[in-house]
Formats: sequence, structure tokens, C-alpha cells
Amino acid sequence: MEVITTTTFIKRKADGKISIKSGNKVERVMKWTIIILTALTILAFMFFNYAGLDLTKAIPETLYNLKAMFLEPALTHFTWGEAIYQVGITLGLAFLSTILGAVIAFFLALMAATNLSSKWLSNTIRVMVAIIRAVPTVLWVLIFAIAAGLGSEAAILGMLFHSVAYLVKAFSEAFEEVDKGILEALTATGADWWHIVTHAVLPSTLTYLMSWTFLRFEINFSVAVAMGAAAGAGGIGFELFMASGFYFDMREVGMITYMILVLAIILELTSTKLKSRYFPARSK
Repeated sequence: MEVITTTTFIKRKADGKISIKSGNKVERVMKWTIIILTALTILAFMFFNYAGLDLTKAIPETLYNLKAMFLEPALTHFTWGEAIYQVGITLGLAFLSTILGAVIAFFLALMAATNLSSKWLSNTIRVMVAIIRAVPTVLWVLIFAIAAGLGSEAAILGMLFHSVAYLVKAFSEAFEEVDKGILEALTATGADWWHIVTHAVLPSTLTYLMSWTFLRFEINFSVAVAMGAAAGAGGIGFELFMASGFYFDMREVGMITYMILVLAIILELTSTKLKSRYFPARSK
């Protein structure tokens, strides 16, 4: 049974009266943050340009488009075989960028972990990956598109760059959670750095490494869908862009959306199945 307590602040004013305030500083900051964000949201809706908006036409047209998308899905501009091929391209982009990113991030994370590396090297890598993570993936893709040109190469490089920065943070934090007693015991026996990594760090964190890698794969799949249109990388994302922005075919948009949704569910079920099969003790 948990007992939740709140901090009470008692302050005597200059006139002798006592002021009592409940809660702590964090609660007050959260409260005012929510109030300010709510106020800004309301103001944003008030300053929208509603010129030319006719709700009597907009609402029925929106309902019709939603009906066509989700109740009457169909493929009209390409076949099921082509659709499966395009989904395979999207999965390939996500898989390649994730696997390469996980391998590179593993070695960088070893140098970024404070318990496995020197302070200056750890701080340097952490600052670099923080800067990379601050830039959205689509911007990295466009940056690499200048050198490699629009296509799958730029998409993979952009997703790879951001995946490495994301996984370095996740992996290094997992490495830092390893029991210090184990590391000290191996060091006392004369084990070198790589022996400590392979016999203590890796076995203790393998579950977390796999979980973070698969999570990043799911993220990269979503990004690959968007990059199919933004970077001309092809895949099901490009077909979705063509159906919505070129053909204006809501039925085809609905079918592609369903395909992406089903694939995302399959990836989630696969992740859960792998963890329960190979790491049953930690998946409960």
C-alpha cells in the first residue's frame, strides 16, 4: 500500500498572518505549464484564418472522404503484387538503417557509458549525439540528399544518422545500469576492458539492447513511409503520396493506410513474441 504525501509550506507574513500552501515546487510548475499550454492552444484557435470555411460543406465532405477511406478501401492504380513489393522496399529501408545503426551505436555507446569510458570521451560523444537527435530525421535526409541525391541512399543515410544518435543514448544508459560490483570483481581478477564487456556488460543488457533496437525498427518503418514521399525513396509511402496528392483517390489512401496499420501490428506482435520466447523471465 502506497502512501502519497504532499508538502505543506507555512510562511509568516509581515503583518503576523500565517500563509499555508500545499504541494511542492514540481507540482506547481506542472500546474502552471498545463495552464499556459491550454491558454496558448485556445489563443491559437482564436487567431486561425477561418475565411472561406463553410462548415455546412466541409463536414459532409470530410465524412464522405472518411467513409471512402475506411469503409470502401480499394487499390485502383497498382496491383496487389506491386503493393507487396512496395511494402518490402519500405521494410528494407527500415531494416537496413536499423541494423547498421545498432552495430555502430553499440560501439559508440561503450565509449559513451560513464562506467566504461573516460569522462571526456563520454561527454564528447553524448554532446555529439544530443545535437544529432535535436535535428529531425527528415532534415538529415534532405541534408544527405544534397550529396547523394533524392532516393533510397539519402533516406537510409538520414535514418541511419538519427538511429545511431537515438540508440547510443539508449544503449549507454543500459550499460550504466550494470552492477558495479560485477565490474569491480572482474577488474580485480585482471580482466581487460573487452573481457568485461563480453562477459559482464553484454549478457546483462542483451534484453534491453534487443528491445531498444526493435523499438527503433518500428520508428524507422514509420519514418520510411514518410521518406518514401519526402525523399523520393519509393516504397509504400510514395504510393500513399501519389494516391492522396496526385490521384486524390481516397479509397486507395484507405487501403494503403490499412496495410501500414496491419504491418505495424504484426511488428508489435513479433516483438512481444521474441521477448517472451528468448527472454521469458524478463518479459513478464
